[in-house]
Amino acid sequence: MSQTHHAILLISCPDQKGITAAVTDFVFKRGGNIVDAAQHADAASGAFFMRMEWELAGFGVAKDRIPGEFAPLAEKFKMSWELYFTDEPVKVAVFVSKHLHCLFDLLFRYKSGQLPQARIELIISNHHDAEPLARQWGIEFLHTPVIAEAKAQAEQTQLAALRGKGVGLVILARYHQILSEGFIRHYPRRIINIHHSFLPAFAGASPYAQAHQKGVKLIGATSHYVTRDLDQGPIIEQDTARVNHRHAISDLVEIGQDLERIVLYRAVRWHLEHKILSCGSKTVIFE
Repeated sequence: MSQTHHAILLISCPDQKGITAAVTDFVFKRGGNIVDAAQHADAASGAFFMRMEWELAGFGVAKDRIPGEFAPLAEKFKMSWELYFTDEPVKVAVFVSKHLHCLFDLLFRYKSGQLPQARIELIISNHHDAEPLARQWGIEFLHTPVIAEAKAQAEQTQLAALRGKGVGLVILARYHQILSEGFIRHYPRRIINIHHSFLPAFAGASPYAQAHQKGVKLIGATSHYVTRDLDQGPIIEQDTARVNHRHAISDLVEIGQDLERIVLYRAVRWHLEHKILSCGSKTVIFE
């Protein structure tokens, strides 16, 4: 059975009457069958957000002509909008250092079909630990040592590799390097990071040991878009688990890594499914 491909429209604009009706009518009048629609009006900012998904089969406008036909409606409502197609997968690069649990999880899910919208083109690391794993899964590996006096050169090498592969999404799967503002500027809202939710209380080395010493009762993980403000980008997903005095440091590490895996996967999947819209420093996610 052939797969039915869809168009996905993401919209943000000032909230006003008639937006939902106008967008729905745009699809309906051209023979489109809407399979998913969601909207949200943010009272604090006065902004309106919408995600519309419809089948391309039977739609009366060719893919390359849809933007031109939609433009007058977008102008009328002062919309910022993006159009995607499910038959055009996103090319992905995964950055990783020595902790490989998130990379293992992403590769397993990718190869088992849980990330159908992705095409992982490249694994980049400042260490060699992930190289055998990349080779095992048949994905190109790029080793770029990062030292203070040559960090800019390393980032230029990485950016050249990303451009060469046409990468549209960068995943930091426990990559223990801070990306420069210049690097981030090439991928606005297209770099996803994962870290333990102890930041900033337990920043630095051995956060789980610090948490254990303090007797924390709750640990977690956070995935967010990377911005120039370290670990302050818009949050995509978070999750937590309760712990107690019976848990050793090794238990906290295991529980924390499980949370990191699932939280990163959810964030990546929602991004690939085009279910995320930005609202200043926040995100609107149509799960």
